[in-house]
Amino acid sequence: MSGKLFLISTGPGDRDLVAPKASQALSQCSDLVAYGLYLDLLGDVCNGKQHHDLPLGKEIGRARLALDLAAQGKNTALISSGDIGIYAMATLVFELLDLQLQGKETESSLSAQWLDVDIEVVPGISAMQAGASRVGAMLGHDFCTISLSDLLTPWQTIEKRLHACGSGDFVVSFYNPRSKKRDWQINSARDILLQYRPGNTPVLLGRQLTREDESITITTLENLDANDVDMFTLVSVGNSESRHIINGDKHWIYTPRGYSKKL
Repeated sequence: MSGKLFLISTGPGDRDLVAPKASQALSQCSDLVAYGLYLDLLGDVCNGKQHHDLPLGKEIGRARLALDLAAQGKNTALISSGDIGIYAMATLVFELLDLQLQGKETESSLSAQWLDVDIEVVPGISAMQAGASRVGAMLGHDFCTISLSDLLTPWQTIEKRLHACGSGDFVVSFYNPRSKKRDWQINSARDILLQYRPGNTPVLLGRQLTREDESITITTLENLDANDVDMFTLVSVGNSESRHIINGDKHWIYTPRGYSKKL
């Protein structure tokens, strides 16, 4: 009899932002599959369970392992930070299931049994939500997210999405804005958006959001620079109507929805 596979979201880092349903699911599991940092962030709730820590770059291995463990009858948690369905592990699990249904999954000897596994996805708070909450209501109107990593998506495709975001005047949150090997994409994204919205458009730089070493910086689109961004930074850019307001030492960003017509 197969076990159950929980796809669990830990949120942005603060343990108080882990959903009660995620904690409840973890309590039912004997085996936890994750990048080690995520287990560290969860703390004591992971005690007494079998840890399967696979490093960054081994995402496919993590997904296969979690499905294999559940197929063997173990209640298993596959864990991602933020929301596991947003640029994270949930989509990979379902892609592997899709390949198995097509008869194309050959790496795991247990893959035929994956289809009997009961899967539950537990949502969480994504970095864009955590960042927006730190500065007010930046996502108050239509928004989108774009990953600037061209490791899996061609840059030409990302460029098309940047232009669509600009012409549609969406607030945009950039995931994977920079890494050691990718240091130019964020400046290219800035230059594209400057074709569509003013240079003084407010920009949020949220680093290590909700964690002990969190830092929040508010800047403008024209002053956005790759040197101020790293792989732990979320970058959110307002639309042409987003406002940065200052009340003493309090700084807020909000994006109006159009209530001014009623106000």
